Order: sequence, then structure tokens, then C-alpha cells
Amino acid sequence: MALLRAAHAGPALAVTVLALLLAVAADLDPARAALVTAAVFAGQLTVGWSNDLRDRVRDAAVDRPDKPLATGELSVPLVRAACALAVALAVVLSLACGLLAGGVHLTCVASAWTYNLWLKSTPFSWLPYAVSFGLLPVFVHLAGGSTAPAEVAVGAALLGVGAHLLNVVPDLGEDAVTGVRGLPHRLGARRSTVLAVGLLVAATVALLATGSTDVVPAVAGAVLVAGLAGLALVGTGRAPFWSAVGIALVDVAILVVR
Repeated sequence: MALLRAAHAGPALAVTVLALLLAVAADLDPARAALVTAAVFAGQLTVGWSNDLRDRVRDAAVDRPDKPLATGELSVPLVRAACALAVALAVVLSLACGLLAGGVHLTCVASAWTYNLWLKSTPFSWLPYAVSFGLLPVFVHLAGGSTAPAEVAVGAALLGVGAHLLNVVPDLGEDAVTGVRGLPHRLGARRSTVLAVGLLVAATVALLATGSTDVVPAVAGAVLVAGLAGLALVGTGRAPFWSAVGIALVDVAILVVR
């Protein structure tokens, strides 16, 4: 569906699943976990649609066939209306999790919007990812009436920055044509990939070193992360990004079993 493609359905679903697994790790009851997951999904829809609305001229300039707004498959008014509805849903669902928790999640969403509207083309393009991902477990835990462990928030922030670097690498050439100059563009493809893998592995090490994970799950998680990190280093196209998603899911699985 074109509307879902414009919302960056893959990354949106990946972050939503991440939130659901964090809710399980935080021992939220099923109803609360569902509410948290719905709030995150609504927020992710706003981020994806606002991104494509903002970049539609750039996407058209480089003939992006995967961008329905750039190809004319979708109209701007339709996507704006969908984005406005998603914003309203994100606000309502977030605040339904509690004022403090809701405020934290809306900060996550607002931070992501700053990337779309401003920081994407600056050396600080990594910052919204660090803030939004780092605060995601804080939101989940607050929604359940607890406090997120510091290492979980730090690990999530590292994962966010690593995912940002790997997600941008395949688009460096097209971005150069349209004048986008975020941190990955300044570092270049190889240095961005190496730095991203280092951050992702550091996130896993932080979780394993500070938690109480049993030996077998810890070893299994470390082996999986090592394999995915290797794939991120040698993979092409979107494979490194999806390797980052895989590492994030392994890290959350470590949280669930520890």
C-alpha cells in the first residue's frame, strides 16, 4: 500500500516491535503493553509521513521510485491528512499511558521530527536518534510504573545512532545530489559503517556486562550479535541496516531473559 510505503513501514514496524519487546521485558500487563505499542506505532507513522512530505522535492529530483509522493502515486493533501490524524492519535495514546510517560514519548517523536525538519543535513544528524531511542525504554518503563535501568537507555541510544548511520549509507550518492550533509555523509560510507558496528556491539556489551543474564543466553546473544555485526560490515544495500535491527532485537531478547 502506497500510504504505508510513504510512512517507511519497515523501520516503523521495527521500532514498534522493539517497543513491544521492551514492554515484555519491563513486565507490563497485556493491556498496557498494547497501549504502549499502539502509541509508538502512531508516533512512527508521523515520523515517516513527515519525512516523505519534507523530502518529496529531493526524492523527485533523484527519481526515487520507492517514494509515492515523489512519483505522484500519492497526493500531498492525503499524506498531510494522514499525518495529522497520526499526530492526534500519538498524542492521545501517549498521554493515556500517563502524563509523565506520555510526555517522554512525545519528546521522542518531537526529536525525530527535528531530524526531518532540520538536523538531517547537519553534523548533528545523529542526535535525534540518540535522544529518541534512548528515551524509548524510559517511556515504556514509566508507562508500567517503573524506572528504566540506565544501561538499557544508554544501549538503546547507541543502537539508535548505529541504525542511523547504517540506514543512510545506501543513500549517500543520492543525498549528495540534493545537498544533504549529515554525519554519515561527512564520514563517508566505510567509516560510517565501521563506527555504526562499533556502537551496536558496544550496546550489546553494555547490556551483557551490567545485567544478570545466564551464561547460555549471554553466549548465544554474543554469537548472534557478532554474526550480524560481520554482516553489517560486508553487506551491501539495506542489509547493514537490517543487521542493525537484528542486533536491536537480540539486545531486547537479552533484556527479556535476564
